[in-house]
Amino acid sequence: MIHSTEELFHEGTIDYDLPDAKIRYFPGFFPPQQSLFFLNQLLETIKWKQNTIKMYGKENLVPRLEAWYGDSGKSYAYSGIRMEPNSWTPALQDIKKAIETETETKFNSVLINYYRDGQDRVAWHSDDEKELGKNPVIGSVSLGAERTFKLRHKHYKTNELKKSIILKNGSFLLMEGTTQHHWMHEIPRTAKPIGPRINLTFRVIQ
Repeated sequence: MIHSTEELFHEGTIDYDLPDAKIRYFPGFFPPQQSLFFLNQLLETIKWKQNTIKMYGKENLVPRLEAWYGDSGKSYAYSGIRMEPNSWTPALQDIKKAIETETETKFNSVLINYYRDGQDRVAWHSDDEKELGKNPVIGSVSLGAERTFKLRHKHYKTNELKKSIILKNGSFLLMEGTTQHHWMHEIPRTAKPIGPRINLTFRVIQ
């Protein structure tokens, strides 16, 4: 059964009418001046690292810089990479408080990705690691250059069950419910000359 991908607007947000998903987008969650402040603070203070990932028996550098921050003991692992939490910075605490007020969700950790230019990317995946619980709540904040966020359904390969969202500077994307069970997402490379972008995906580690 094909469902509509109509965008439903209310109170400055967009609710995406996608099957097996609950996705809400806040295009201008943080105003431009505040977004720039957060971007500069994170560029200067976050302990960035370029991890390596093993694929087909060969180690490759992850095509972006990463960092993991959170409450004590809330470690995270994906694709053979295990990260222990750094302590929250003031900027991270301010961002976290703002989205927690909106979502009424208490996040205890955040994965931070630094896309240095258009060649940095993240491949198709779902945020469905077991430590995120049955129905993960993922709160994604974007700062800096706009990038395309692509979604596709895992089980139905029709064009109607694909979606692209331009993640703007200062935007907030909330994914809840069964989204991670049924949908994958990526940030593809782009040949366009663009500036740096930081993405923060706040999570609840069980």
